[in-house]
Amino acid sequence: IGAMLPITVLMTFIGMKLFRVDANIVALSGIAIAIGTIVDMGIVLSENILRRLNEAQAVEGDPEPTIDVIYRATCEVGGAVLTAVATTVVGFLPVFTMEAAEGKLFKPLAYTKTFALIAAIIIALTILPAAAHVLMGFRLRAKSLRVVGAAVLTALGIAVTIWVHQIGGSIIVAFGVFYMALPWLPDLIARCLQWSANLIAVLVVLVVLAGAWEPLGPEPGVIGNGLFIGVVVGALLLAFWLVRIAFPHVLAWALRHKLIGLSPAVLVVLFGATIWLGFDRVWGWLPESVRQRQSVVEIAHAFPGLGSEFMPSLDEGAFLYMPTTMSHASIGEATDILKELDRRIMSVPEVELAVGKIGRVESPLDPAPISMIETVIEYKSEYKTDEEGRRLNFRYDADANRFARDEQGRIIEDEDGRPFRQWRDEVTSNQDIWDAIVAAADMPGVTSAPKLQPIETRIVMLQSGFRAPMGVKVYGPDLESIESFGLELERLLKQVPSVQPLAVFADRVVGKPYLEIDIDREKIARYGLSIAAVQEVIEVAIGGKPLTMTVEGRERYPVRVRYLRELRDQPETLGDILVPTASGSQIPLRELASLEYRRGPQMVKSEDTFLVAYVLFDKMPGFAEVTVVQHAQRFIQDAIDSGELTVPAGVIYEFSGSYKNQLRAAKRLSIVLPLSLAVIFLLLYLQFRKVGVTLMVFTGVFVAWGGGFMMLWFYAQPWFLDT
Repeated sequence: IGAMLPITVLMTFIGMKLFRVDANIVALSGIAIAIGTIVDMGIVLSENILRRLNEAQAVEGDPEPTIDVIYRATCEVGGAVLTAVATTVVGFLPVFTMEAAEGKLFKPLAYTKTFALIAAIIIALTILPAAAHVLMGFRLRAKSLRVVGAAVLTALGIAVTIWVHQIGGSIIVAFGVFYMALPWLPDLIARCLQWSANLIAVLVVLVVLAGAWEPLGPEPGVIGNGLFIGVVVGALLLAFWLVRIAFPHVLAWALRHKLIGLSPAVLVVLFGATIWLGFDRVWGWLPESVRQRQSVVEIAHAFPGLGSEFMPSLDEGAFLYMPTTMSHASIGEATDILKELDRRIMSVPEVELAVGKIGRVESPLDPAPISMIETVIEYKSEYKTDEEGRRLNFRYDADANRFARDEQGRIIEDEDGRPFRQWRDEVTSNQDIWDAIVAAADMPGVTSAPKLQPIETRIVMLQSGFRAPMGVKVYGPDLESIESFGLELERLLKQVPSVQPLAVFADRVVGKPYLEIDIDREKIARYGLSIAAVQEVIEVAIGGKPLTMTVEGRERYPVRVRYLRELRDQPETLGDILVPTASGSQIPLRELASLEYRRGPQMVKSEDTFLVAYVLFDKMPGFAEVTVVQHAQRFIQDAIDSGELTVPAGVIYEFSGSYKNQLRAAKRLSIVLPLSLAVIFLLLYLQFRKVGVTLMVFTGVFVAWGGGFMMLWFYAQPWFLDT
């Protein structure tokens, strides 16, 4: 059975090579998830083979040939094992149909688990029976197999000691030597030593898990975490042991009282459905008098239903703070705001680095105006680490209850010390750091921003076009109408309870000051000037124009001619630009044209041939994205129905962002998931050939779903495994 694991993994790697599946962390997780099922197949097959061999040996007379017994035992459970694996593979059919970002993330896991299951079933039905025929006969003829295995274990321990880890290899060598000497020891001593070896193995596993997992955090140390893991695992094993002892009696009682025996499964399904869909949707058929009772109302509030979001948010260790200043702010004002934001954000103790930028590269693919600020914020890890991310320990003075420091005031690294926590006591998660950043960056003339991370932001912007996980796209015939309607939506969205008010921001489409020079044709005609001549003077004087090239060896540089900066950096001085006439006289520009400021757009965006503006918003902590969008849709529709909000003629709006991706994925799953369930039902029917038995087995799907939703609800409770 143990040999199935490495062979299956190697065959999985072959499948990954053939189907060009990258070996990333998600793909390798599929192999880890499939390990339990791989071992199950070997256990079921080997157990049935052993049982049939024992029965064949107990029969008087000529025993049945071993190869026939193994063949018969394999055929008995082979179909059931194959059906079980096939239903698991079909269960991943919805994952294979995913597309876009969700497909990129989850498809490798589905591929690797499918490869592992297919490889395992091939090994279980072909190699395992043949290996059983060889090994079972060898075991019956000699008892030296344990000694051989112990010798192999000792050799493996020596190799681990030399090339991998000395302490771990020494422990493996000790176990190998012990098991080699075990057959020659007296029975009493052998049993005592075997119990001691098992206890040592358990302690080693607890120490390794305590150091790698740390369920209680690093402060309790290896002893505290080891005790916690021991209590949890011991309680689970004790529960399994009690179930194993009590199962025959419970089964007999349940068979005598069938309705009561089935009630736990029914309760699990109902409880899971209530958690998933919400109390009102599952129990809405109850009379109004019952639903109005205080206890029922409290239950309904406790189970509103699970929210949904498109993709889980990964911890990148950094934030991307993208506020917006007023559209008419100059580049100098925007630069001052940027510097002030960096200074304020760096004042947060948990922030390690804050670098902001404004503007964009010279590319039409990066339409970022001056008013949009991007600040990359890297925050410190919870505990001080080295360059490779390994947590460091530092000398701790237990008497003074503080870390020891050297002459320069720096903490002293010590392997026997304690980890140094870099976050304040009141900061327990990166959400607290984000809240502190938002509070520190609150300044007049600058909006807040939704919570985003650098990589996450790029994905969101590529998917939706705006810099927020959720938003409203307003389409219309002109800029003024879409801006005014967007401002109305901004006002309403700030009133939605599940929406973060500080993160709501509508595009200020019209507001950029434009200096317009209106040339008077009658005036320039008096001086014999043309429109082109006046415009060329304006172009050269203000913007500059390359008139010639200078050659410096192999290098060439354009020579740009324009007015001195002090003659063109103030709007009032632009009227003094001199326009030459054919007679040689110089006429000031103000004598030929009128100069005035007008409000205009800082950026014109369009989608599907319509002008568009965005209204960005973010969710409050504790709410799912789809739930927030549904609340916002309902709130806006109620405002329209009541007459509080009027949609101008030609203006339409739609919610966009990750919400649309979730709808797309849910729509696809609503088709593929029932199809996969139907295929699973068909596979079960082909195995049992009876509808009643198939339905009985198929109900396990709903019980499993109910149990899954129950665990989701438990994990959301602060009292359940919350450290």
